[in-house]
Amino acid sequence: MRKSRKREHVENYLKTSFKGNNLFDDIFLEHNALPDLNFSEIDTRMEFLDKTIDYPIIINAMTGGTEFAGEINRELSLLAKNFNIPMAVGSETILLCEDDACKDSFKIVRENIGDEGVVIANLSGHASVDDARIALEVIDGDAIQIHLNVAQELAMDEGDRDFKGVIDNIEAIVKGIDKPVIVKEVGFGISKEAGQRLYDIGVRYIDISGFGGTNFMEIENLRNMNIDLTELYSWGLPSAYSLIKCREVADDLKLISSGGIKTALEVVKSVVLGAELAGISGEILAYLVHGGYENAKEYLDDLTYKIKMIMLLMGKKNIEELKKSDYKITGKLKELL
Repeated sequence: MRKSRKREHVENYLKTSFKGNNLFDDIFLEHNALPDLNFSEIDTRMEFLDKTIDYPIIINAMTGGTEFAGEINRELSLLAKNFNIPMAVGSETILLCEDDACKDSFKIVRENIGDEGVVIANLSGHASVDDARIALEVIDGDAIQIHLNVAQELAMDEGDRDFKGVIDNIEAIVKGIDKPVIVKEVGFGISKEAGQRLYDIGVRYIDISGFGGTNFMEIENLRNMNIDLTELYSWGLPSAYSLIKCREVADDLKLISSGGIKTALEVVKSVVLGAELAGISGEILAYLVHGGYENAKEYLDDLTYKIKMIMLLMGKKNIEELKKSDYKITGKLKELL
């Protein structure tokens, strides 16, 4: 059941047509006509989870658990290795329910990336401490994502309807394992209130995964013929809004910005707004499926080059300088705030 669902998720993502707005267009960055920098000086390296990565980008959770998903993970992990950026695997819940054969589709990620790279495990908010340990062990994970997908589950005919105790589960995992816990939405955003509740139980990493990218309301609606959910396709907190509000929770809360991140400008704006990294998933998947590894690599080549271009145009030599940049908020985002 889970194996067929995972394939359907990938296939249905490629069929989606609803385009949400993550509101990053409402962030204005100032041009610097006198940057006094050489392009070769621009340094995008940074530390994440005690390892050096080359760009403030993470290939975010997508899939795993099937032969089809294993091939996707193989190519994604080769991209992560090539660009020296972190990669999070898709939900490993399938490992707890299916036979051991599905482990290979997850193990390939660590095998390709190697010990020096950052690999992140993934489970749902219903997971136990023991589940988290298994998920980390299978891929020798540097951290684990705990994903929150209430809206997605409600859209699924066979989805969960009971969400009591999730925050207690997360707290138990935070206290019960010796690796960082990253709490992640799946495309509907995390509010300041939810971010504060997570911070209060010890969570220090949040992936806001806001509205504007992968739309699981539409993806699940393509699977569920029993209900029409089109009126809810626009449900969620836009990524830029969610990022700004969660940034207000605490200075030592590390944020990952995701939810419709496709361009270098959105990556740069994410860092300026206070994110450690920008997570990209659907865009890379589309390039990969439609043109293979080389097509996805070309996309990331262009993206990383343009990140450096924008940093030079702003007069920012490295990521630490970029984080201190001024910005202005306009349009709908300004109204919401």
